[in-house]
Amino acid sequence: MILQEYLNTKPLYYEKIDYTRMPRVYEKIKLFLNNPKIIHIIGTNGKGTTGRFLANALCSMGFSTGHYTSPHILEFNERIWKNGKNVSDAELEKAHAELQKILIKDDASSLSYFEYTTLLAMIIFKKCDYIVMEAGLGGEFDATAVFAKILTLVTPIDYDHEAFLGSNIDQIATTKLNAIQNNAVLAMQSYGDVYKVADKLSREKKLNIHRVEELLNAVDKQKIEEISKKLSLVPYLIENLSLSIAALNFLKLEYTTANFENPPLFGRITKINENIIVDVGHNALAARSLLNALAGDRYVVIYNSYKDKNYKEILSILKPIILHLEIIIIDDQRAAQIEDIQNALNNLEIKHTIFKEIKPGYKYLVFGSFSRIFHIQIFILGYSNSN
Repeated sequence: MILQEYLNTKPLYYEKIDYTRMPRVYEKIKLFLNNPKIIHIIGTNGKGTTGRFLANALCSMGFSTGHYTSPHILEFNERIWKNGKNVSDAELEKAHAELQKILIKDDASSLSYFEYTTLLAMIIFKKCDYIVMEAGLGGEFDATAVFAKILTLVTPIDYDHEAFLGSNIDQIATTKLNAIQNNAVLAMQSYGDVYKVADKLSREKKLNIHRVEELLNAVDKQKIEEISKKLSLVPYLIENLSLSIAALNFLKLEYTTANFENPPLFGRITKINENIIVDVGHNALAARSLLNALAGDRYVVIYNSYKDKNYKEILSILKPIILHLEIIIIDDQRAAQIEDIQNALNNLEIKHTIFKEIKPGYKYLVFGSFSRIFHIQIFILGYSNSN
């Protein structure tokens, strides 16, 4: 069975939660997996771009580097990046065959989509010098938390996936920061409770936790400014760049601005056409970052939401940059009811219609989580290729 067919038989992580499963399976096969130096990335937003900044830099320094990220936008291969490019279908199939050989059949069938993919990445990255590994939903119970790490990077922590992580910042931060094994660097945080939890865990577990500003000097800040101008980075991407540079400083790896010539991941305020911006943010923190980056302009926003997202708050935050909103219809049982989104838009006095096509003469912002972006991309790429 080819990999994609096999993965299609697996439940998503949140549909089959068993926090003991991944540690139990990993314990049985860890002797077959070489553990390179792993840099773990946890947090709510910014994990992907922070990871890609760091992975690109390590690769340009001459280190064999893997970057594991999720979800994907257009194709599964995006999740596993090695030495400057997404892995090929052939590499994926080879790793799948190897993983099947070392897993007991019952263990293989029990793993969720994300858990199996995580082990698949470890097979592909086994000869790397460094692995930059992005957590999925959480922290201490995430599939990526089972591996030994040399460093954990903590991006901004905010409200998201409350059903799994907790109903307040203290609970969410505790769940995420419990993934730290030894050393960590915290990005700038909006909530003071995150720092309080970090300090508490540092004392109790004797962890070495730094704040990002402690690892950046005047020269670093000058380099960050140069790189940001060259790549035209918006404020939140500058923060992610800063965290990746703090990681290099912690690891005592010298860098130059040339190590950051490649842009961050696709889908983070990505301009794919003169009048179309795509951003895969899907929570209030992402919306605030986007508002800050795009303030002063107004866009036709193409949007939909899962019913477990606080779309009322998200739309309220984005209202100042919305010319009008077009709801994309998606066939997904997790999607919010169209009528509920329309009611929220009516209450916010935001003009709205159902999305049909991209029209010349308007600025478009396609905003939402990865799976929705995939559906929308079919329309957008068709438009882009014809112009």
